[in-house]
Amino acid sequence: MKVGVSFISSDYPLEETIQKIDEGIADYIHVDVMDGNFVSTKNFEIADIKKMFKQTNKPLDVHLMVCSPNKYVRDLAKIPSVEYITIHYESHRRPIDVINMIKHTGKKVGIAINPETKVSHIVPLLSHVDQVLVMSVKPGAGGQKFMDSVLYKVETLKELREENNYKYVINIDGGINADTISLAKESGVDMVVSGSYICKSSDFDERIKLLKEC
Repeated sequence: MKVGVSFISSDYPLEETIQKIDEGIADYIHVDVMDGNFVSTKNFEIADIKKMFKQTNKPLDVHLMVCSPNKYVRDLAKIPSVEYITIHYESHRRPIDVINMIKHTGKKVGIAINPETKVSHIVPLLSHVDQVLVMSVKPGAGGQKFMDSVLYKVETLKELREENNYKYVINIDGGINADTISLAKESGVDMVVSGSYICKSSDFDERIKLLKEC
């Protein structure tokens, strides 16, 4: 099980939180970018991301919770440590156009779906993406309760991948902790995103290890 760590909800200062993740055993730093329109919260500009991760080594999994994600792609693609750029299906009238734009930069591309969005909506996109991010909370805020009602989506995505020989990884984001990780794993995910469970603890790596080894 791979683990990406989201740092937006932490008991430590931002710089210290990022350093702890970067120096630890997480597979990715999960970077949530929110514009105050697609979700109610606004946090980072691209310039902030460039500055925050100038000295880090761990790959970045960038999750765009923004309207018009196409406006962010070119600048994000210039950041060497960015591995994935994930957009929301709900954020653009023609998500395939943004997916192709990301692929053209050479970065890996992900598609995220909100809890109320059906897998059937993204079936035409699955052959084009490297990651599907299933939201198990409503996007935009940390510390929410895990919604186990979305787990059927993971099972469906796994079946579609096997039937069609697709290559995407299945990731789940929201409410992942010691109690919910077993549900996520049993459903068939390849990776999880965890935030407050890790970043509000005294030992990041201890909790990451628990998630990895569940």
